[in-house]
Amino acid sequence: MYYFNQAQISDQMKNALSLACLLLVGILLSTSGFAQSNTLFNPDYNGDGFIGVDDILGALSFYDNAWEGPVSPSWSCGDPLGYMGVDYSTVQIGDQCWFAENLRTTTYLNGEAIPQNLSNGDWSSTTSGAMAFYNNGPAYGGLYNWYAVDDARGLCPSGWHVPTDGEWMTMEMALGMSEADAISTGWRGTDQGTQMKTTYGWYDDGNGTNSSGFSGLPGGYRYFNGSFYDAGYFGLWWSSSPDGSFAWFRDLNYFDDDVFRTNTDRRRGFSVRCVRDAE
Repeated sequence: MYYFNQAQISDQMKNALSLACLLLVGILLSTSGFAQSNTLFNPDYNGDGFIGVDDILGALSFYDNAWEGPVSPSWSCGDPLGYMGVDYSTVQIGDQCWFAENLRTTTYLNGEAIPQNLSNGDWSSTTSGAMAFYNNGPAYGGLYNWYAVDDARGLCPSGWHVPTDGEWMTMEMALGMSEADAISTGWRGTDQGTQMKTTYGWYDDGNGTNSSGFSGLPGGYRYFNGSFYDAGYFGLWWSSSPDGSFAWFRDLNYFDDDVFRTNTDRRRGFSVRCVRDAE
């Protein structure tokens, strides 16, 4: 006959409960629409070779993040959207639903940290995702290199994504830009930039009307050498579309009414918006 003391029984029960909970979570998620990939669920979430409470907390934390968003049937575009502990304003522009604020998450959708606080040299040399806050302040949201935009772990909430170059064009045309202007490069359109800029914060009274509700702020950028430039003067946003070794982006500034489109080095740090997946 074997005898177990209370501590041994308690440990066994904890381990059994941990495994049961993790397996249950895995089963539920593998059959739900919230699963982000076809990868089989691994109950050893932190990879330390032992299934325990930390694995439960890690797994639940990840999937709690994945479930954030407009899960309520009563949610509609224009309502705030919770993501990674932040409530983001949203706005309907034409047939698209956009974030009306710059993204400021410091983690990918799966909860893994996006490297930040890189030195100028590290920022310049990295070919992996990275982000920063302008002069370490979050007033304008985060600045992300394009490698973070392109990372399979995702920057935006489930059901949302970083807009493609074509989706930016769709938004611009909804604001009155001609198709011929939309597909061109350089400064394009008429007053679309004015419609997109906030009514405050732009240098030398270069504010907009924000009639679109886009609420574009002059967040500046981090150059590929690691230096920060032009907060208050320029707002720059990535698209998710590559162009050879470069990628497409949009630029608003304090002295123009239209919108700038071109490609640039993927190492630059620009603002990011999210747009809702097409239904």
